[in-house]
Amino acid sequence: MRKVSVFLFGLALLLAFQVGSVFASSKLDNAIEPLIGTDYKYGGTTPKGFDCSGFTGYVFDQLGIDLPRTSRDLYGWEKSSKISDDELRAGDLVFFNTSGSGVSHVGIYIGKNKFAHAASKGVTITSLDDKYYAKRYLGARRFLSDDTYEKIATEIEAEAVAKQ
Repeated sequence: MRKVSVFLFGLALLLAFQVGSVFASSKLDNAIEPLIGTDYKYGGTTPKGFDCSGFTGYVFDQLGIDLPRTSRDLYGWEKSSKISDDELRAGDLVFFNTSGSGVSHVGIYIGKNKFAHAASKGVTITSLDDKYYAKRYLGARRFLSDDTYEKIATEIEAEAVAKQ
């Protein structure tokens, strides 16, 4: 019985981290949250102003992960893997064709069918069901290996326990 309880508890934790949540105190959330509202700046890569891939790169840099600079390069990067929509978890990147000529926009999936991104209104959170983005959605790619994701999730859990 104890093994079943431990298994179920472990499964519940795994699912909680797999699903992710909007600003539920994870390292990813802590990197994104203070940037909400930052102005859009074409070519911007700092909190003084971001474009979409500059924002994405900055957030991942806060997690110790280097990424290619442009949305097009991110989409084709051999170190990432294409995933289906039902596999989305916080930290996956979502891509859009906003220019009519292929990949031109990227955001960071944060859970609950939402993504954080830098757009003309600045850094914001948008639903994948938003009419504008839903029509232009190209797909998602995973940049965090399972080991890296688990390490970040473990650090999140350890921090939460330490705060109690």
